[in-house]
Amino acid sequence: MIALSLVRALGLRGTVILACLLVLFVTAYGVAQDLGLLEQPAHAAPARKPAVGQPKPSRAAVANIPAGYLRLYRSAGDRYRISWPVLAAIGKVESDHGRTRLPGVRSGSNWAGACGPMQIGFVPGSKAGNAWARYGHGNPHDPAQAIPAAARYLVDHGARRNLDRAIFAYNHSWAYVARVKQLARRYGDGRR
Repeated sequence: MIALSLVRALGLRGTVILACLLVLFVTAYGVAQDLGLLEQPAHAAPARKPAVGQPKPSRAAVANIPAGYLRLYRSAGDRYRISWPVLAAIGKVESDHGRTRLPGVRSGSNWAGACGPMQIGFVPGSKAGNAWARYGHGNPHDPAQAIPAAARYLVDHGARRNLDRAIFAYNHSWAYVARVKQLARRYGDGRR
């Protein structure tokens, strides 16, 4: 009833303008939320405590990782019982936490067939393979879906028993393993 009276009061032109403003607001709110620009309200339920053994973010982590990504890394680390700094380090190396404009990060795939902020294989038959079919759900370019997929991939490749081997499975390079571990130490224990 109220909506009908509002339409009558505003007329067709006013209703179209109001609808456009509403769509614009919802879109802007969604983009701000995706970029981690919106903080949770103070009265929201407290964040889950990190799993035993999970380090708190260092100053370097807080300064370098967008807040939304940091929450996603920590959440996936807790959920899959894997070190969140390792996930964050992979996110840094692969896409600078989604900030790089290289092919495949925000849309499509790169030359190897990987895509999204965690650069998970998506193209069947490509060099990167199609790990997304097994570990991912939904959109690989969405960090809220890509980060947990990367955690599942690492766990499935033995991260709880042999982290180096799991990271090597993610990207077949021992230099990559060393770089990820170096960044993970920096993100987790406060070293600069």
